Amino acid sequence: MTHSPLSPSYSPRHRWKVLAAGVAANAAFSVAFSGIPMTAVLMRTGYQLDNATLGLVLGLMGLGIAVSELPWGLLTDRWGDRPVLLTGLGSTAIALVAMALWAAPSAQHIPGLGWLAAGLLLVGLLGGSVNGASGRAVMTWFDAGERGLAMSIRQTAVPLGGGVGALVLPFVALHFGFAALYGLLALLCALSAAMSWAWVHEPPIAKDAPRAPTAAEAAKTGPLRDARVWRIVLGIGILCAPQFAVLSFGTVFLHDFGHAGLATITATMVFTQVGAMVMRVWSGRWTDRRRNRPAYLRTCSALSVALFAALAVLVMAAGTHTADSLALRIALVVLLGVSGVCVSAWHGVAYTELATLAGAARAGTALGMANTSVFLVCFVTPFSIPHLLALQGWPMVWLAASACALVAMPLLVPRPAVADQKLAKTALSRST
Repeated sequence: MTHSPLSPSYSPRHRWKVLAAGVAANAAFSVAFSGIPMTAVLMRTGYQLDNATLGLVLGLMGLGIAVSELPWGLLTDRWGDRPVLLTGLGSTAIALVAMALWAAPSAQHIPGLGWLAAGLLLVGLLGGSVNGASGRAVMTWFDAGERGLAMSIRQTAVPLGGGVGALVLPFVALHFGFAALYGLLALLCALSAAMSWAWVHEPPIAKDAPRAPTAAEAAKTGPLRDARVWRIVLGIGILCAPQFAVLSFGTVFLHDFGHAGLATITATMVFTQVGAMVMRVWSGRWTDRRRNRPAYLRTCSALSVALFAALAVLVMAAGTHTADSLALRIALVVLLGVSGVCVSAWHGVAYTELATLAGAARAGTALGMANTSVFLVCFVTPFSIPHLLALQGWPMVWLAASACALVAMPLLVPRPAVADQKLAKTALSRST
């Protein structure tokens, strides 16, 4: 990485501290938005909700993130990573403290649905700040040859936070209540804000960088006007639907259909998150070396199509209500876990491809667009699953997940890559 000789205050190794702060910020918020759904069975009991209402409230946090992602991304490109991370993480911690005080059920009182819904929506609106800001920091601090690895490491924060949430939050909710759960999440956000304050700064080279585009120039040339960016943005969002199906209703599926206990459910979700984390790091490094991101994204999509279709077939083989055979239950647990890993393994590669296409100076906007798409799907998916269950049961849920992966596959392959291949083949044929 090349640094400006006029700005020697940060060594090249400081970029890893910036990455660590970005991972911490994303992980802290991921414990909330990925971990709270892991308590779905306990939340359904504690707040006295039916499946349809449960799906709605679980989706509201995703809706809040979706609504706020693009504004946060635009602000990140304008203000920089540090102010956005500090503002977002600090206000998210305050919102979670408010939920602990006024939106947590107890033996004496169950708060109204409005308090829970408004709290989760607000947490999503404020916490959406971490995604674009930390992604832009990666693009500005790391060279092109390291960005895939760095972005994939950053993206491990999501399954890392989800794994911690799956391991810790059900235990906390069961033994200490939801007030303690929200308080713990607030503490994690506050600690990650402290890391951002200490380590996240603009890179020295940014001080000597060319003038940033004006608002009028950005409107003409920015990611919002680029059809190739929108294509990948849509593909990323659609491929997240099966992932959110596993994260939001996987625990309910294993409990209601597979008759799994809390320990089995927790182990399955932790395996899913840890497996996704390992795969994201490996895939980032592997695609950096081979420069084959589009091919990798196609492969992940195709495997996801097959795995979720197989899960639907297995559920149909078990019957329409419950799985009675022990071997069948084990197969359901294994296949759900493997499907969850596969459909979560591609994020770092896709986000690197998107940010590279948009350019480092507009990475915050492009990542904000992607996360808007992702978290709109995060809202729609848990909201839709109860209706699919009422229509045709769990086979319909997993077939729909497979169909989403199939639709996403052609969208994630950038047009220029396909066009370049065709041009190369044409040139070769002419030369021969």
